[in-house]
Order: sequence, then structure tokens, then C-alpha cells
Amino acid sequence: MNEEVIAILVLWTFIFIYSIFGSIDFGAGFWAMIYNDHRTFAGKIANRFLSPTWEITNVFLVLLVVAFVGFFPKGAFTLGTVLLIPISLILFLLSIRSAFMVFSYSVQGYRKTMFFISGVCGVLIPALLITVLPVSQGGFIEGMNGKDTLLLGKLFTSPSLYMYILFGLTSELFLSSLFLADYSRVSKQEGAYRLYRGNALILGPSTLLAAVITLLVIQPEAGWLLDNLYEQRIWFILSTLAFIVGYASLWLSNKDGKAAGKPRVALLATVAQYGLASYGYGMAHLPYIVYPSLTIYDAFTAKETFYSLMTMYAVGLAILTPGFYVFWRLFLKDKRYLEQD
Repeated sequence: MNEEVIAILVLWTFIFIYSIFGSIDFGAGFWAMIYNDHRTFAGKIANRFLSPTWEITNVFLVLLVVAFVGFFPKGAFTLGTVLLIPISLILFLLSIRSAFMVFSYSVQGYRKTMFFISGVCGVLIPALLITVLPVSQGGFIEGMNGKDTLLLGKLFTSPSLYMYILFGLTSELFLSSLFLADYSRVSKQEGAYRLYRGNALILGPSTLLAAVITLLVIQPEAGWLLDNLYEQRIWFILSTLAFIVGYASLWLSNKDGKAAGKPRVALLATVAQYGLASYGYGMAHLPYIVYPSLTIYDAFTAKETFYSLMTMYAVGLAILTPGFYVFWRLFLKDKRYLEQD
């Protein structure tokens, strides 16, 4: 395995981790807004998870950006240039959301505003982030006089853009519903659990349907990708089986009299589902970063920089991992925090 493949594997791993954590984080913000005044504890459960964890999500975003710029500087330059407006909006929304998340807990009068800002950003940020996928598949970038230009008119009239956005949003809400269902059960809030389980039962098939329709509408711009996806079909078959296991576990009965469902099994199976599908999609997309003009070999950094970055990540993760474990023990495992009213 050469350096370019190792680098893209590391980058894709960070993308997958951030997509999972980001989906749960942004989705929790949306549900906290929706259920803020709900008679169950659903809003409090979402906010209880959101309060200490949004910073962790931003850590993985930083790792992802550094990896992309460091390993594939030409790729970062190309996408950063043509997607300047969406990226600027993402940074603006992240700044606004982070500011309200920090200060609203000190100034109680802004709590409701914080829920609204977090919820709206929880929809807009993922929608903007996922625009990278249709753009990278080709057909929306035109090179003129040595400069790459995004064909905005063609992009905004393409059904594939909107189906990618729909798929991204349904996936975000599905994953966050599953996580909050599990979080509610661990927190012994059965009313909130039933509510989030009900959301997951609706959003699961909706996400699968959105994925299928997305594949059907990308043909005009990305026929090459469909051919490659077919060659990687084993990963999508396994992904579908993982979805079936996860969705079916939401219907399993419990002997202790609790509402039906094994949310922990459903969540883990769904994460595996997305992991398998992401690997298949990544393999189908190789070797292109932006089709057809930029491959991982064209965009790769110097080998000396690659090895320096790998060393940096090894040391950095060695330092961060104990911190992540302590965080998990304090906020996702400690019953004194989970079961507070």
C-alpha cells in the first residue's frame, strides 16, 4: 500500500468519524429545538447530551481539515476555491452556533435563542457540507484560463444536489434519533425513549429510500461512479443487511416490561451500516478527488510532509485518546449525570 492510498484512507476515516459524530451532534441540536417545551424529557435529554459534547465534534472537524490540507493540498485548494461560498457559510454558522453554546449557559435569557440557533444550524451545516459530494463527482466544475469555476446554475438545477441534501438530513436525524433513544433508555426516561424510537422507525426507511433515489438521479453527471459502485456492490449488500439487523432490533421485546426495542444494538448496527457503505463509496470514487481532473496522486503532498503528518497524528491521538475516555466516563457513562432530573 503506497503513501497516497494510506493518506486517503486516513482522511476517509476522519470523514466517517466526523460524519457520525456530526450527525448525532447536529441532530441533537435539532431535536433539542423541536422538543424544547415538550411534556416529556425529550428536549432535556437532547440538551443533556449536547451540552458537553459539541466541542468533541469540533475536534474531529479540525483533524479532518488538517489532514485534507496536509495530505492533499491541491485537492484542498481546488475544492476550497470552487466551494468558497458554502465553506464560508459553514464557518460562519459554526461560529454563531459555538458562541451561543458557550454563552447561553451563563446568560439564561438566551437559552431559547440558543436552542433555535443550534436547531437551525443543525440543518443548514450538514446540508452545506454534503454539497462536496456531487461537486466531486464531476460535471459541475469548468476549467477556464487555468482556473476552476463552479457552474452554479447547473449545480442548483441538478436533482442530485437536492437528493444528496435530503439523504444527508434524513441520515443525520436517523442517527441522532437512535443515539438519543439509547441515551434516554440509559437515563431511565422511557417517555423520551418512545418518542425517539418512533422517530427512528420513520426515518430509517426514509433514509434508505433517499439513498436509492439519489443513486437513480446521479446518472447524468456521474455515470462513471455508478459503474464503480456496482463493482463494489458487496459492501452495499452488507450495509443493507446491517440496516435490517439494526431496524429489526427496534422491534425486539424486553423481558423487564420496558417498551420494545434494543436501541444500543440498533445504533451499533446502523453505524456499521454507514461504515460499510462509506467504504464501498470511497473505493468506487478512487482514485479521483474531483472527477476527472484531480486524482489522489496529482494532489498528494511531498513524502516528507506525509511522514511528518503521520507522526503528528500518532502523537496527537495518543494524547487525546485518554481524554476521550475520561469524557466518555463522565458524560456518557456516569449515572449521576445521566439520571439527573
